[in-house]
Amino acid sequence: MSEKPPHRIDVHHHFLPPDYVRAVGDEPIGSLLVSGKVPDWTPARSVEVMDRHGIACAVVSMSAPGLWFGDVDATRRLCRHCNEYAARMRADHPGRFGLFASLPLPDVDASLAEIAFALDELKADGIGLLTSFGDRYPGDPAFAPVFDELNRRGAVVYFHPAAGACGQCLADIPAATLEFPFDTTRAIVSLLFSGTLARCRNIKFIFSHAGGTVPFLADRIARLEARPAFKQHVPDGVIAELSRLHFDTALSANRYTFSAMRLLVETDKILFGSDYPFAPEATTTATVRGLAALGLAADVLADIERNNALALMPALRTT
Repeated sequence: MSEKPPHRIDVHHHFLPPDYVRAVGDEPIGSLLVSGKVPDWTPARSVEVMDRHGIACAVVSMSAPGLWFGDVDATRRLCRHCNEYAARMRADHPGRFGLFASLPLPDVDASLAEIAFALDELKADGIGLLTSFGDRYPGDPAFAPVFDELNRRGAVVYFHPAAGACGQCLADIPAATLEFPFDTTRAIVSLLFSGTLARCRNIKFIFSHAGGTVPFLADRIARLEARPAFKQHVPDGVIAELSRLHFDTALSANRYTFSAMRLLVETDKILFGSDYPFAPEATTTATVRGLAALGLAADVLADIERNNALALMPALRTT
């Protein structure tokens, strides 16, 4: 597949520690996906797929259903296990993996401790969060200390969608098809109108799948500025806040989605993402080919596939 030495940096690439799969169970993971089953994954399989698609480095993160199932202590233990597992992956495959470390939200105190452990000891490249935790979204006032600490550190914060509080509202449709982009939209609006985006300007936010439906709905969301209660949280305006966000190309390297995304953000805010292995290898192939077919200038394509990620996470330059 790759026509030259691996150069792409994949910011949307998942991992599945075996102990995590055993703890969560096949059904909660598999039912979210179009395939209906847990991906057959190992670190070695990731590397093989990366090699076939010119991916030099993949920044790994946990996907839905995540770590929170109502037990605070179990979430803390599972979160630490997953972060340490990813750090071992990175050590076992030098230069091939980066890490968006998970947090044990909605436990704020434990999350603050995990930020310190992940960024200071594991040297994670950023923090990976889900778009919701039960019925709580990231703009929830209780989560403000977490975002303030991430802002103080100037962290990269990557969001992957969850199924959302309503779960699979259309029972026959996997959550990944509709609920994931809708929950991403809810999370962004939550951060927007809680004032988190305006307050935490040092955080570099990345959202999956071209930001869900936000590019399509941006003007509609901006209409809320007419209400003073909303306007006070977006002093520079909704569009200005949204245009500062970063989006990845997973399941979005097509003319319908990409054109809306590119109208909202400059191309320096767009990052290559595959969604492997929750999306199969064929999706990675489609993303690589889809980007190549969009008629982008060579330097713009190079920025999306590699350079924009390096601007956010310079430590990946060693790959």
